Amino acid sequence: MSDSLWMAQGDALPNPVRVDSTDLAILSALQSDARIANNVLAAQVGLAPSTCLGRVKALSKAGIITGYHARINESLLGVNVNAMISIVVAANARDRLLASARSLQKLPEVKDVFVLGGTPDLLVRVATRSIEDLRSFVATHLGSNRVFSSTQTSIIFEHLRRNNV
Repeated sequence: MSDSLWMAQGDALPNPVRVDSTDLAILSALQSDARIANNVLAAQVGLAPSTCLGRVKALSKAGIITGYHARINESLLGVNVNAMISIVVAANARDRLLASARSLQKLPEVKDVFVLGGTPDLLVRVATRSIEDLRSFVATHLGSNRVFSSTQTSIIFEHLRRNNV
């Protein structure tokens, strides 16, 4: 766990949710493979299976584990273009920033929406079948929206993802 961003919490922290190094080991293993069998997970972290299951349930109840997700190879489904789009919200539309972000989040091409401090205001990750579909997405959903004063699109060549905590 020495290369982990997460740290076990001491008594001095004002956080009501307490985690220790065993909890962090559980989280790391689940993040690498959310489908890991409980008995295998228990053996990896040095716990009895019943104790391990209790810890996983406690981490879920505390809101630390919020769900389990499948990673999908989108290129096998015809999605060939991924892009990050920086969006600046018009000065006279600042009050609609969050509503606009939530509207974008509902579009099928949108994979992630980040609301940022500073400029740009939003960073949106989109996935489309082609460059033409990406251009159409930008024109239809961003360029024609008066809430957005400018956009900048960057094509993603590779997405390198860290699988551990």
